[in-house]
Amino acid sequence: MSVVASQTGPAALRGDAAVQVDLDTLIAQRLAARSLVLAASRRAATAQAGIKTSRFRGRGVDYVESRGYQPGDDIRSMDWRVTARSGKPHTKVFQEERERSVLLVLDHAPSMRFGTRVCFKSVQAARAAALIAWSAVRGGDRVGALGFGSGVTGEVRPAGGPRGVLHCLRALADWDLIARADRAAQAEPLSQALERTRRLARPGTLVILLTDGFSSDEAAEAPLARLASHGDVRLVLLTDALELQAPPRGRYAVEVAGQRRWLDFGGAVDTRWTEAFRTRRERLLQQARRLGIGTLMLDTRDDLTRCLAPLGLALATRRSAG
Repeated sequence: MSVVASQTGPAALRGDAAVQVDLDTLIAQRLAARSLVLAASRRAATAQAGIKTSRFRGRGVDYVESRGYQPGDDIRSMDWRVTARSGKPHTKVFQEERERSVLLVLDHAPSMRFGTRVCFKSVQAARAAALIAWSAVRGGDRVGALGFGSGVTGEVRPAGGPRGVLHCLRALADWDLIARADRAAQAEPLSQALERTRRLARPGTLVILLTDGFSSDEAAEAPLARLASHGDVRLVLLTDALELQAPPRGRYAVEVAGQRRWLDFGGAVDTRWTEAFRTRRERLLQQARRLGIGTLMLDTRDDLTRCLAPLGLALATRRSAG
């Protein structure tokens, strides 16, 4: 079911950008990322070398100093120049560097193509993912993406820099196009998507799942637990105002499978309406609580730079000196 989004309020998007993912809009999130930095906890258990300095010293890319050779030192790290000059064996010491991978997992199930305020849930999820991606590379991290639902099975391996982000953003726009074009495609359950995520995510990866929870299934908890045990997992749960509170009584036109239908709200329908939406997302919420996974509710009306802060993203306050 889809409802044309109402374009009112300060965050309103123009034209088709409210109901479909627009690449230019995602690229523009780079400006907002200047005031946003990733503050999610980092784990030392990562095998990827990069630009985040570790507290541990070992074999890496940055030379720190040379010191006297000690039994057990790697012979490949011998500093032959200092050894020849001093007449005593010396070995090089490197500052090991680490960088984290951030993997964005986006749901493209039919329920995500719904919205009554500002934009569809699918659009808000893509905009949030773009902001996180730009923020990640500004902090020196690598960013990748995985899409699932409605014929979408794409994956983008984590990569650093603006090129890494642009690769992900193009994929987000392409996946949205696929989901909109193939409405009859069977949606991939969350459990299968998480199994694919687990194969793509290296130890220490920060996985951010953006979904409305309607594609969750009982089998999703096992791969979700395995992801959480080897890295950080955060859940962004997309919502729309009409899912949280039934509209005023009356008859409303909606589109279902390309056909116009009418919904008649009145009496007990109000209670059943909100309960139906709550029940569909409650399973994933309970799984996240049991696993200690941080959850953020993100409405289609919300300002992203303000609302992403509780999820491990912090606003960077910039004040000019003096």
